[in-house]
Amino acid sequence: MAARTPALETFPPLRAWQRKALVEYLRRRTEDFTAVATPGAGKTTFALRIAAELLADGTVEAVTVVAPTEHLKSQWSEAAARVGIQLDAAFRNADLHSSADFHGAVVTYAQVGMAPQVHRRRTMTRRTLVILDEIHHAGDSRTWGDGVKASFEPAVRRLMLTGTPFRSDDNPIPFVTYERGGDGLLRSRADVVYGYADALRDSVVRPVLFLAYSGETRWRTNAGDELSARLGEPMTQDLIAQAWRTALDPAGDWMPQVLRAADARLTVLRNAGMTDAGGLIIASDQQTARSYARLIEQTTGEKATVVLSDDQGASARIATFAESGQRWMVAVRMVSEGVDIPRLAVGVYATSASTPLYFAQAIGRFVRARRPGETASVFLPSVPHLLGLASEMEAERDHVLGKPKDREGFDDDLLERAQRADQASGELEKRFAALSATAELDQVIFDGASFGTAAQAGTPEEEEYLGLPGLLTAAQVSLLLTKRQADQLAAQRRRAADRAAEPASVATVAPPPPMSAAQRRVALRRQLNALVAARHHRTGLPHGKIHAELRRLCGGPPSAQATIEQLEERIATVQTL
Repeated sequence: MAARTPALETFPPLRAWQRKALVEYLRRRTEDFTAVATPGAGKTTFALRIAAELLADGTVEAVTVVAPTEHLKSQWSEAAARVGIQLDAAFRNADLHSSADFHGAVVTYAQVGMAPQVHRRRTMTRRTLVILDEIHHAGDSRTWGDGVKASFEPAVRRLMLTGTPFRSDDNPIPFVTYERGGDGLLRSRADVVYGYADALRDSVVRPVLFLAYSGETRWRTNAGDELSARLGEPMTQDLIAQAWRTALDPAGDWMPQVLRAADARLTVLRNAGMTDAGGLIIASDQQTARSYARLIEQTTGEKATVVLSDDQGASARIATFAESGQRWMVAVRMVSEGVDIPRLAVGVYATSASTPLYFAQAIGRFVRARRPGETASVFLPSVPHLLGLASEMEAERDHVLGKPKDREGFDDDLLERAQRADQASGELEKRFAALSATAELDQVIFDGASFGTAAQAGTPEEEEYLGLPGLLTAAQVSLLLTKRQADQLAAQRRRAADRAAEPASVATVAPPPPMSAAQRRVALRRQLNALVAARHHRTGLPHGKIHAELRRLCGGPPSAQATIEQLEERIATVQTL
């Protein structure tokens, strides 16, 4: 018995961006169509509506979905079944064909790469729509890209989806359109783009607060030298990487202090109305993931769900966590992309992976909105590169071919090694030994702006930020953070005035010491963010867009990585706008 044609009248209502994109798709009727939409915006629903339209009007007879992981195969199949499209998630290359009960199948990029001839034959047998979910994965290896191209060239229609910044390598992605810009470089072109800023404005996603923690770190090199550095201060990439890894060491004090703060934030959200709010810790490797789970149990008295890789049983553990009221999950890679756990509201970014692609995938796990007012909070090390990514949540990145590449991040290959062996961090341990690390709240980043001054872990100043109301609109978050920062600075000025007013016999008031370069940068960044916030309130433009315009006018990297001269130039420029 053939699968029944899905009924369009029973399809759930579409969001505004989905309706516009659907109209654009049906108007063009082209073979290839690329949609870029932020995580949580509803790419799956959009794609299934297109599949239903094409099945209903006879344009296609079959649907093939290509997903990154085995878990996402099940997720796609279940979502499709809810709208009357039956997809075989258990299809294996040896099966050659699906049962007539199905409209098609869901496969992984790895499956396609292993047997492209099987999928090409299936595609040629019936008029097929191919949905390529997170299409950037087709560039993960030449085998996958070649397999995707060979398998699906005969398809009647191809729909490419992605919710994250495109890749930073030079592997062209099959079926994606590239156009040459004025600089001579080829850039990917999407037919529909619905970014995080758009989704936040439409209340489709949650506002994300980034709580960046710095602190003193000490480690011993393989030569026996003991080094120390303050996380977040300007230094060489090697020192940043070692300080970063020292902070993430589960045996130090930094992680326990940050986990306590994150759990306190989770409790605030639960008490404020998100009664089932959950937390996710993203670890670099399997060994540290297990250690973090033990720290969570010591902190909360409750065991955490541990998901180590895309292995047997991992999907079931994720599904159980998604439907439960359990507080914490610890994962290495399994939930970095595409996995839908809407109740995740607090994250701890405890990994050294730092490409824009991976960072956006990870943060995408926390932005899925369920009702107005929900916010997300992500705790992360105060590392310039990560702070830059957090400040540019709204940035849209195309895939650029031929551009000279700067090395992004410090240890992104740790994730790949972590999937192969539990001892992935062995080489790291041989190079240096972490000795100690302490944590303090450095700043809160929201909508591209930085708020607050340094606050030691466990102090009332930190609690002020951890206790922000759990249900707020984006505008309310910005206003409240601005007020908190103003109160904090006013309290500091009062304390300084009180000290200055003390009798000379009690205390001798010395002139303030000259600021270090690091202190000057912090002060300039806060001045710049205050000016950007003022312009935001005057014009209504998002903070991120104002920062992006200043970078366009003045040049240079994000403000977290900018030099003192670059910050001063941007301050002078924004005052003239």
